[in-house]
Amino acid sequence: MLTLHDIAELRAHLTPYRRDGQRIALVPTMGNLHAGHLALIDAARRDADVVVATIFVNPLQFGEGEDFERYPRTLDTDTQALASHGCDIIFAPSADTLYPQGHAHLTQVSVPQVSEGLCSANRPGHFTGVATVVSLLFHLVQPDIAYFGRKDYQQLTVIRKMVADLHFPIDIVGVPTQRAEDGLALSSRNGYLSATERQRAPALYRILCQVRDALQSDTTPASALREGLASLAAEGFKPDYLELRRAQDMGPVAVDTRETILLAAAHLGTTRLIDNLPVSLPH
Repeated sequence: MLTLHDIAELRAHLTPYRRDGQRIALVPTMGNLHAGHLALIDAARRDADVVVATIFVNPLQFGEGEDFERYPRTLDTDTQALASHGCDIIFAPSADTLYPQGHAHLTQVSVPQVSEGLCSANRPGHFTGVATVVSLLFHLVQPDIAYFGRKDYQQLTVIRKMVADLHFPIDIVGVPTQRAEDGLALSSRNGYLSATERQRAPALYRILCQVRDALQSDTTPASALREGLASLAAEGFKPDYLELRRAQDMGPVAVDTRETILLAAAHLGTTRLIDNLPVSLPH
């Protein structure tokens, strides 16, 4: 397995694979890898001839007062994990490599509609930062297929719309959320939780399941969501949102909508957790 930091080296190593018609897969990450990231690598390994993982803590997607400076940088342990799962190339550039002119006046990619509301309500500019760096990585790697976790469902939807709108010849695969045994969705930020908070954190998933069950038993969405928000507060969470959206495009749920996605974001102490569940509404 190769670990590369330079764009020219990355292109040089990928050119022979592309020339030979081999299928290239990309798994973009910010590092500090857990089993959820490695599930993306495993899926890519099954589908492609060459697997490229990127590790880059992207300053564009962190807002003022967020955790950019303290976000864990764990390249050595990440490298070992990726090698054990069959990754072929790690691309771990510096910010100066990707943004040599800085990012104050950088050309950016904005994806309307699907990037509005939900996480962006309290993280303005976040999805512009995500779309910008992912489009840049797509340009550098030129993958045939790319993998993203369904835990970040709004992000996945943003990437899918960007790819469709800009005609990137890339298949986007959403990989199911990986969970701890108690149901907590795996996330690099779970490491910020105190021991007590970690014991309480699975209540987020449990409440989502309760709301889903209520929705599928003909409880009105307004009532189910109101009860869910009350349950989150009772468990010590400070909710950012609990919303039901159309699964396909994150649009508002209509009378005839059947396939939906239930999305939540909530703070537990200083840690912001997100999760979601698909919900098939009754006819």
